[in-house]
Amino acid sequence: MNQKLLIKKRFCGPPNSGNGGYVCGMLDKETPYISEVTLRMPPPLEKDLDLNWQDDQQLTLLDGTDLVASVRPGKIQLKAPPAPSFEEAAQAAKRHIGYRQPTAFPTCFVCGLERPEQDGLQIYSGKLEGQNIYAAPWVPDASLEAADGWVGIEFLWAALDCPGAYAVMKEELMTVVLGRMTAQIVRNIKVGERCVVISWSKGQERKKHFCGTAIYNENDQLCAVGDAIWIRLDQTPS
Repeated sequence: MNQKLLIKKRFCGPPNSGNGGYVCGMLDKETPYISEVTLRMPPPLEKDLDLNWQDDQQLTLLDGTDLVASVRPGKIQLKAPPAPSFEEAAQAAKRHIGYRQPTAFPTCFVCGLERPEQDGLQIYSGKLEGQNIYAAPWVPDASLEAADGWVGIEFLWAALDCPGAYAVMKEELMTVVLGRMTAQIVRNIKVGERCVVISWSKGQERKKHFCGTAIYNENDQLCAVGDAIWIRLDQTPS
């Protein structure tokens, strides 16, 4: 029997499509492996989408006959830099480019500055002083709880998403969308925990930008790491 996935409007990236990291995380929850998720088109909101297993390893997300995303086993082969302190991350966040220039997606669930408090993740990455690493503090609220006080896996993927965009943009504000993401959750995070999210660029190839992201808990323990490809667009998608 085919399963369905509905992406609620709250979890948008661009105004009319799902946040890439959140959608990737929802798909990862369906797999028994470290997932490599490729987004093939903007994930529609408030619509029943079909989850189909092609075989034991390949999972697809379909909107009718349109391929929204595909999933296969992946590997994390990068090593995350050490965590800055929560206070250092808070200082970096004050340098978030969105405070100086309008961003492409101001209502994004993860990084949108126009989201009401506790409606989005409010992760506003900025450059660490003297380093080519971007950082932001993050304290997940109760609306992100899955069970027993633990944050849902899909929200950890979401938290690994947008910080990568700011690392690849640096100080040149441009429109980028998530193309592919692999992530590994090393340990769970509690609601209310003082976390730090970092991101760093790994270079680019024409319109493709490569980055790593990581989440650390309040004990400086690595909780999650992501490896992503971002695609630069010539114009903002709907």
